[in-house]
Amino acid sequence: MLIENLPPESATKTAIRNAIPLEELQRMSKDARPDLGQWSGVETLIVQLTDEVRLLRHVTVAANGGKPGDFQPTPRPGIPPKSAQQRKGLTDEQRRALDPRLREKP
Repeated sequence: MLIENLPPESATKTAIRNAIPLEELQRMSKDARPDLGQWSGVETLIVQLTDEVRLLRHVTVAANGGKPGDFQPTPRPGIPPKSAQQRKGLTDEQRRALDPRLREKP
C-alpha cells in the first residue's frame, strides 16, 4: 500500500519500472491509456504549456504561408484517445433487440 502511493518519480517506482523487461514494456505501451493515469498539478501545467507552444508553432507556420497540419493536443487524464472514443454502429440485429418496432422489419 505504501509503494502504491509513492509519486511516479520516486526511487522505488523508478527501480520497479527499470526491472520490467523490454518486451513487457513494449507490450504495455501498445495498450497504454494515458487518460486513465493520474497527473499532478505540475504535470497538468507542463502539458498545457507544451500544447500552447505547439499551437503557437502551428499558427506561426500558417501565418507565414506554410501548412502546419492538424493540431493534436496532448492526451490528458479523463479524456480517452480518439481510438477509444470511436464506436462501431449497431448491427441490424442489435437495433431490433433494442427497439421492438424494428423486430418485424428486415
